[in-house]
Amino acid sequence: MCAAANLDVLNAQIVACEACPRLREYCAGIARDRKKQWRDWSYWGRPVPTFGDHRARVLVFGLAPGAHGSNRTGRPFTGDGSGNFMFPVLYEAGFASQPQSISRDDGLRLDDMIISAALRCAPPGNKPLLEELRNCAHWLDEEVALLPRLKVVVCLGKIGFDAFVAHLVRTGVVASRAGIEFRHGAEYELPNGMWLLATYHPSLQNTNTGKLTREMFFKIFARARALLED
Repeated sequence: MCAAANLDVLNAQIVACEACPRLREYCAGIARDRKKQWRDWSYWGRPVPTFGDHRARVLVFGLAPGAHGSNRTGRPFTGDGSGNFMFPVLYEAGFASQPQSISRDDGLRLDDMIISAALRCAPPGNKPLLEELRNCAHWLDEEVALLPRLKVVVCLGKIGFDAFVAHLVRTGVVASRAGIEFRHGAEYELPNGMWLLATYHPSLQNTNTGKLTREMFFKIFARARALLED
């Protein structure tokens, strides 16, 4: 596939992707056999494009769309518990125009931030196959190349973190992942001048159990904001 000229073109290519039959079948099935509470909703049901400011200096990098969140709404972290936890924090940190993310048409804007994921389709059981992650990897490579102002990457969870570190190795930013390990609050200054930050994923499994609190999460984005001002 030819390199995209801009993020709009890249997003159109992502939405049209059919590289993983298992994922496309699963997402289409979820969109067809909707949850009772969403039976009147017209599900997106396709790969979910990147969302945010095309001149962003901060990239938030997650795992994958949720079956009844992004796969329903067509926007990352929109319409599910993870987004309900994350967007009020982004609003407080000055990156989001409003604390709610309900639908693609709710008026939400991101300032100096863009949101993406290691996998663009919702995987069954939130567990992507390695082959599926590999199929999606080139989208990230192209995306980062189209973000010339990028300075800070915030990875949500270990799978997203590992996928981004693989990108750094693949594109020659680092020689290997030696010494770059996931832990909540970890930060690494990269040879190209970018910063890599890590946090637990804002999944209900983490937020409902207190493994990730709002205060812990906010500190990550406050740190991202501080790094932009250095």
